[in-house]
Amino acid sequence: MGDGLEKLPEDIQALQAALLATRAELASVRAQQSDDQALIVHLKLQIQKLNRDRHGPRSEHTARLLDQLELTLEELEASATEDELAAEMAAAKTTKVASFTRKRPSRQPFPDHLPRERVLVPGPTSCICCGGLRLSKLGEDITETLEVIPKSWKVIQHVREKFSCRDCEKISQAPAPFHVIARGWAGPSLLAMVLFEKFGQHQPLNRQAERYAKEGVPISLSTLADQVGGCTVALTPLFRRLEAHVLSAERLHGDDTTVPVLAKGKTDTGRIWVYVRDDKPFGGQAPPGAVFYYSRDRAGEHPQAHLAGYSGIFQADAYGGYGKLYEAGRNAGPILEAACWVHARRPFFVMADLAQNARRKVQSKKPAVISPLALEAVRRIDALFEIERGINGETPQRRRAARQELSAPLVADLQAWLREQRAKLSRRNDVAKAMDYMLKRWSAFTRFLDDGRICLSNNAAERALRGIALGRKSWLFCGSDRGGDRAAMMYSMIVTAKMNDVDPQAWLADVLARIAAHPVQRLDELLPWNWRDRDKQANQAA
Repeated sequence: MGDGLEKLPEDIQALQAALLATRAELASVRAQQSDDQALIVHLKLQIQKLNRDRHGPRSEHTARLLDQLELTLEELEASATEDELAAEMAAAKTTKVASFTRKRPSRQPFPDHLPRERVLVPGPTSCICCGGLRLSKLGEDITETLEVIPKSWKVIQHVREKFSCRDCEKISQAPAPFHVIARGWAGPSLLAMVLFEKFGQHQPLNRQAERYAKEGVPISLSTLADQVGGCTVALTPLFRRLEAHVLSAERLHGDDTTVPVLAKGKTDTGRIWVYVRDDKPFGGQAPPGAVFYYSRDRAGEHPQAHLAGYSGIFQADAYGGYGKLYEAGRNAGPILEAACWVHARRPFFVMADLAQNARRKVQSKKPAVISPLALEAVRRIDALFEIERGINGETPQRRRAARQELSAPLVADLQAWLREQRAKLSRRNDVAKAMDYMLKRWSAFTRFLDDGRICLSNNAAERALRGIALGRKSWLFCGSDRGGDRAAMMYSMIVTAKMNDVDPQAWLADVLARIAAHPVQRLDELLPWNWRDRDKQANQAA
């Protein structure tokens, strides 16, 4: 048997064509597998619902199982749509592989009780074939798009009139309007509402579907998930532009938090990572932004991959996985560690929380022991934060000058005091552990004295993660790793919009309405801070 090498073409163009065909076939197979997985879970969900309707709810476990299956279906449907679009893009580059199209159930017509708004697309004024002006109307094609206005629903009919030419009998008609998703039926405002409620308001699609049905517009869970997957593909180029902007910052904030992920018969603990660009504390003019990533575990390889091309200042906690980022000789350039004084203050504060002790006394509970050393450490660190409040928003030069004059003496006194008191404590003492945390990283903690761009805290990253902590109580878990990646991308878009004082839902609606026809070279115009400026200019002109 031969090794098959003799069958390969020798021409470079033929090899490239063969490679494109192979990639298209693999994309088609991947899309078919995703579609099969979604179908299997859909059938399982139908079986469970039929059993429940037949035998009645038997236990709370049955209800939770249905919730898990619905969330799994949601993620698989969205993933199947992403893979279908990827297969179509790959097939478009070759003539040898047919495009893969999912078999979707026939969609029911929109309810008759919804009002219709006719948007007349202007017809041609001359024949597109011969240029003749003698046109007569033959009829019209109507494309219906379901759209939503807060607290009301309507179906928009895009009417495209047909005209026939009296001279050459050819038919002329305006092209169909763009949709953000191929074969799309949902308007941009509806898509934006679904995305924002799922990722911004932490409302899973099954809960949204229930609410829409009560409002007289039944939309299935799989249909909504299909739209989420399509929107993810459409917004990915914009996410890449946002990612490039954030990771080009002089200084980044970084942090991570846990997120439960649905697994076979259980939930695993995944991680959501965030990197925030916020130059406002040192008077920077660049707009703020945040980019999120998902991973199944907290291995150090993940932040190392996220920041592989970054160089600059990195403000984060003392997580060991960041260690390799600070090593000398990185190809992308050095990363300087800037430690967070809030993390250093926190353990001292726990041991010196007078307010908590007062509450415990009111509740007739035994008060905790207040450590005088912890109380003194908190007092000294708070003095540094008080200085920072006075120079927030100033230029890096002014901040550095103020720190050299006011903060440097306090930091030197704090170091001497920490070393003196640490020598008197055993290594198992909780106050000693808090002191060691600072003394072992003293250069990272004091780097802010020589660089006005550095902040004392990592609060910017913690604020960006706050929504995820709230969301965990609502959606309980991610449905899959692919779902985690989708959530991270949408969190990036929504949190960045909020950081720029932009309404995320209004921004998403406008972006989804324009992105299909927007030139790729001008994608930056759709980023939240540019959209905000454009919106303000439009209002001023009006």
